[in-house]
Amino acid sequence: MDINKRTILWIVFAVSLVVLWNDWMVSKGGQSMFTVAPPAKVAKAPAAAGSAAATPAVATPGAPAAVGANGEPVAPFKPEIITITTDLIKADIDTAGGTVRRLELLKFQGTGHPGWFGGCWGLFKACKPDIDASKNEVLFDEGVDHAYLAQTGLIGAPNLPNHQSGFVAKPGPRSIDGNNDVQLVLESESGGVKLTKTFTFHRGSYVIDVRHDVSNVGQTPVAPSVYLQLYHDGNKAPDSSYFNTSFVGPTLYTPEEKYKKLDFATIQKNGHAEHPASSTGGWVAISQKFFVSAFIPQQNAVHDIVTRKEKDANRYSISTMTPLGTVAPGATVTNSARLYSGPQDEKVLEKVSPGLDLVKDYGMLTIIAKPIFWVMDHIHSVLGNWGWTIIVFTILIKLLFFPLSAAGFKSMAKVKKVTPKMQAIRERYKGDPAKMNQATMELYKTEKINPLGGCLPLVVQMPVFIALYWVLQATLEFRGAPWILWIQDLSQHDPWCVLPVLYAITMFVTAKLNPTPADPMQAKMMMFMPIAFSVIFFFSPSGLVLYMVVNSILSVAQQWFITKKYGEAPAK
Repeated sequence: MDINKRTILWIVFAVSLVVLWNDWMVSKGGQSMFTVAPPAKVAKAPAAAGSAAATPAVATPGAPAAVGANGEPVAPFKPEIITITTDLIKADIDTAGGTVRRLELLKFQGTGHPGWFGGCWGLFKACKPDIDASKNEVLFDEGVDHAYLAQTGLIGAPNLPNHQSGFVAKPGPRSIDGNNDVQLVLESESGGVKLTKTFTFHRGSYVIDVRHDVSNVGQTPVAPSVYLQLYHDGNKAPDSSYFNTSFVGPTLYTPEEKYKKLDFATIQKNGHAEHPASSTGGWVAISQKFFVSAFIPQQNAVHDIVTRKEKDANRYSISTMTPLGTVAPGATVTNSARLYSGPQDEKVLEKVSPGLDLVKDYGMLTIIAKPIFWVMDHIHSVLGNWGWTIIVFTILIKLLFFPLSAAGFKSMAKVKKVTPKMQAIRERYKGDPAKMNQATMELYKTEKINPLGGCLPLVVQMPVFIALYWVLQATLEFRGAPWILWIQDLSQHDPWCVLPVLYAITMFVTAKLNPTPADPMQAKMMMFMPIAFSVIFFFSPSGLVLYMVVNSILSVAQQWFITKKYGEAPAK
């Protein structure tokens, strides 16, 4: 009994410490212990002058040029914002650089601004909603303390058109209307090279085709490279809190080294992050909770990968650079790429590019989390409600582990029956711990009790619990998904703290059904653990707490049944 109970308590206590330590480390900008971040084999040094992020300004937006080639005055460049609207997105593209400055997702409600501890004004007050129905989710955008842009251009020679050059927009439709696609064509000429950027938006798609036509209009050959760059600030995710962390940062995928998750803190410290220096295929991205923006370069060409800290304060970039070869005078070279900017929908991402679905981060237990979501997705296709899906899934998990749980409860029921004998052993060998443990083990052997039988179900089910936590954290489908009454977003904490309180009650009932530890300190810990976990669950996704509540209720019923079946402990 003593060894059994101590083992359970130490396991629960250790897991609690690990979870709290992990959240604290992530809140300080460190790497989560539950995310995969294998060491890189190749380190990329900071890009030198002339790289994607250090391209010289050919034309400062808004500033007039002195004279043209024929000596006549040239009208000052006047940038304008071209807005393209489809059925899914609304994008603002600036003719100053041909930069995507704002991108709004028309099918997703925006994120609110949570207050204290992720949204609660107090434990017993309603929480401010984390989903703001009055606005749409915005990915690309720029402000005083925020920057998120998609930039492209040319490098490799002085004064080539880049993301700081002035572009002229060709006339054409700006809304998809009844068509299947809509295009925006931008042109810029400098340094003897004419660059034509063509953005093609498609109906029902978050993929934007980005084509660069490079024409040599000069008298000498040029060897430019096209770069695709995502530019972002180093701020933490707005919905991140101590108990509910959210990742935002650069990620990439190469066929050689697969998926890599980087962070702004490392780039800030070293000026760059460690990752493959070049690749054929793959993509670079800025990932955040539920959404991602990824540049997928031309897949049949070798491209370099660069991460760097920008000169601007708290600004970073990740980019690819693809050499176009030598372009002779009068010749034109075309490079095709794609920009995906939208939700982390596994089924969609798998079709866009290999490995892009990995941005939906399930942590180190992906091998368990993916099957969990697959099963839940099929249950949801029948029920149509994610809350009831979690409940049915919990019942299925309970049935799956029933033989193991039953064996554990049987062991604990036997322990309860011999509790008076164990207390007698304690009294007899109070001053000799070695003889006390020896006598206890002999009692276990005589009564055919496995001292680890009670904690084995907990140990086996813990990976499922952690994997489910990451499924609820990473799965877009839970964002804004209601269950009943006060639970209107299963990905956020319970606004009225009803589920955590129910969990505490079921844990107290479970503790009462278990044998009372003879050690007063152990007894206090058993009473304290439900309170400790309930406090953590105040800030955990309500879907996860719902799983724990249903699991606890089923455990109480199962334990009560088995305890009755094997008889009550005799009176002292």
